[in-house]
Amino acid sequence: MELELKDAVWDILRTVYDPELGLNIVDLGLVYELQIEEGKVFIRMTLTTPGCPLHDTIVGGVKRSLNGYPGVSSVEVDLVWEPAWTPERMSDKAKEQLGFF
Repeated sequence: MELELKDAVWDILRTVYDPELGLNIVDLGLVYELQIEEGKVFIRMTLTTPGCPLHDTIVGGVKRSLNGYPGVSSVEVDLVWEPAWTPERMSDKAKEQLGFF
């Protein structure tokens, strides 16, 4: 069950977008860690730049997207700056959309 829920949470996180870049936080490589224990979801993530003005929007989007999903009892987001995000963390799909290829 936990594995199925974890796959579902990854899919849901792909619906949360960075409004400035227009790409989802998973393809951008912003999610560093995802753990689920007894319905409690813990996400360690970053943003593309410290002091990003959309901090509340993106973190709020993560919480809103997961709250109320069957099997999820709580959501905790730990926003970190180390290691620093770099474009190398992006998926090939995201790099292509942003013109890195």
